[in-house]
Amino acid sequence: MADKEIVRTDAAPAPFEGAPYSQAVRYGDFLFVAGQLALPAGHDAIVGDTIEEQTEQVCDNVKAILEAAGSSFERVLNTTIYLSDFGDFAGLNEVYGRYVGDKPPARATVQVAALPMGAKVEIAVVAHV
Repeated sequence: MADKEIVRTDAAPAPFEGAPYSQAVRYGDFLFVAGQLALPAGHDAIVGDTIEEQTEQVCDNVKAILEAAGSSFERVLNTTIYLSDFGDFAGLNEVYGRYVGDKPPARATVQVAALPMGAKVEIAVVAHV
């Protein structure tokens, strides 16, 4: 049986202080990336006023974590996206689509009442390594 390995990179935001979660966990050939916000590494505030700006930062964070584990967006198998406003769906897709390319992963997108720090979007992924 494979061992659980914690993945950590300084190129993406660290987990909130005191919060019991990891940026990502690798188990065998699978990588589970925790939900990412539009929070640049080393910053304490969400960036971007639009869904497009926030999605770009979120995808950059996910990309950094994927790369730190030896994976990439091309190897993402499943994505879960949380939106604070489903009216942002088209803007999200515009940016997200550039990252996942022409073979997009399976995906669930849901609207939630609120996201941490007033974010518009949070994205978590499962990838193959």
